[in-house]
Amino acid sequence: MSFETTAGLTPSDGWSGRGARLLNRLHARLSGLAPPAVAFVSQPEPRTIGSVARGRQILAGNYMFAGHLVESEAPSLWDVPMPSLAFEQELHGFGWLDDLAAVGDAAARRKAQMWLNDWVRRYGRGRGPAWTPDLTGRRMIRWINHAIFLLHSQSREASAAYFSSLGHQSVFLSRRWKSASPGLPRFEALTGLLYAGLSLQGMDRHVRPAMRAIAAECREQIDAEGGIPTRNPEELLEVFTMLTWSAAGLSEAGQMAARDHVLAIERIAPTLRALRHADGGLARFHGGGRGVTGRLDHALAASGVKIAANAGLSMGYARISAARTSVIVDAAPPPAPAVSYNAHASTLAFELTSGRRPVIVSCGSGLSFGGRWRQAGRATPLHSTLSIDGFSSSRLGARRLIRGIERELLLDAPTDVRARMTRGDEGHALMLAHNGYGRTHGLSHVRRLELSVDGRTLEGEDTLGAMNDADRRRFDLHLNRNGLDKVGFAIRFHIHPDAEAELDLGGRAISIALRSGEVWVFRQTGDGARLGLEGSVYLERGRLKPRETRQVVLRAAVTEYATRVGWTLAKAQDTPSHIRDLERDEMTPI
Repeated sequence: MSFETTAGLTPSDGWSGRGARLLNRLHARLSGLAPPAVAFVSQPEPRTIGSVARGRQILAGNYMFAGHLVESEAPSLWDVPMPSLAFEQELHGFGWLDDLAAVGDAAARRKAQMWLNDWVRRYGRGRGPAWTPDLTGRRMIRWINHAIFLLHSQSREASAAYFSSLGHQSVFLSRRWKSASPGLPRFEALTGLLYAGLSLQGMDRHVRPAMRAIAAECREQIDAEGGIPTRNPEELLEVFTMLTWSAAGLSEAGQMAARDHVLAIERIAPTLRALRHADGGLARFHGGGRGVTGRLDHALAASGVKIAANAGLSMGYARISAARTSVIVDAAPPPAPAVSYNAHASTLAFELTSGRRPVIVSCGSGLSFGGRWRQAGRATPLHSTLSIDGFSSSRLGARRLIRGIERELLLDAPTDVRARMTRGDEGHALMLAHNGYGRTHGLSHVRRLELSVDGRTLEGEDTLGAMNDADRRRFDLHLNRNGLDKVGFAIRFHIHPDAEAELDLGGRAISIALRSGEVWVFRQTGDGARLGLEGSVYLERGRLKPRETRQVVLRAAVTEYATRVGWTLAKAQDTPSHIRDLERDEMTPI
């Protein structure tokens, strides 16, 4: 299963976008004139992880890609109706090959071999949407990873066509990798090129250029804290995976990765540890999901880096944890506009996980559910933080064509985001603030979070206020201009759909029961807001539609320059500190 992303989309449209596509097609055809590869230098080992359940669904003719389920009895994968370009691109990336290899039986092998051979016949000479650098890199990694699976009992003609196509794609990547967007798409392209150079006879000339290019990308794309410009945790995991795979390939070939390559791995590993919740999943911010099951642990183990999680901010996120409870907060400005095509208005939003069970979450990316859900998922109200009624802490710009697809960049974002972390004998505290509502309302959001040392209680306080004379004048101007006497706001806490929430104590508290048997209780401290339980959604890749869930909402208003609302989220007194969580997670249905 491949990481679903539009990371390859950059602010490039019009003639430049069309020109890139024309050059890709031209070089895809010209590269076929180069001498073909004929064999492997060494027997490659598979590194990608697939899903047996997804593999069986594919074999049954149920194709779930890019948020679309297509049921088809077509004998060839390439005759399946294509409901969207994203669906078609996922097929051409061959991520599904991981799933068929996970099934691993004769029927799965025959399907994989037939579909690959058919791809070579139909698209191998440069036709179709398959010939972009990132898709080609992704495809080559899978072909080489699963070479033993694919070549078993194949005819001499089929094997020759397989190697010839790999050589063709290698030459294409050597000429076109620079046209891939910086970040994950370019790392995928370069990793594919490096794999080819290390594995295929006659392609070793590509190894040194690919090594130098990966090192240069590491210097430019991986910052001193081990973060990437998009601030997407799942994308960081995929970049890290590309780097560990390529370093391992070099090591197995008796070569050393470049110093900048190795240093990037060493910087990223502790950052990913800081972005991992108590249940092992990644925090879901800025378009990222929890990550493919097992990939984070596998990548960290493969890296050999033992450095613990960062103590301060990691890629702009703050993490506090105690016992079996983890809290991760978006504590930095959103990504810069140029790389914000997947960014969310999530400043100061947090997620909380207890043991194996997520409790408070972000709603997630709606990318796989269409444009309206994608836009909705980026708004502040779909995150566990404060939002002014009708406004997000960052605003989306006008729609524009980005490589042929309409997208909005994140503009008018907070310019001043502050975070201070303190640790003491009684617990861990975060003081956070941002000015995302300053220009529109003259208001700033200040949030205090304190997690007890036993991990049983999270105390919070949210303040929305005008902090100086200039802000107060702007606040008054906003009220006068719109004929208002107050500014309404809501503080939202989205609950994971596997948890059950209900009003308690006559509406003065909300109980949240987890499948582990734990019960958490949400209360307001003071009388500054109205407590309620409302509907919400959980946007999760691999499902046909959003999952229904609930959210705790505190509603209040600013009338005299500032309003403060306090709250607590704590385990019920009769909930033990340690619960043996034996409840099995259900398989994700399609």
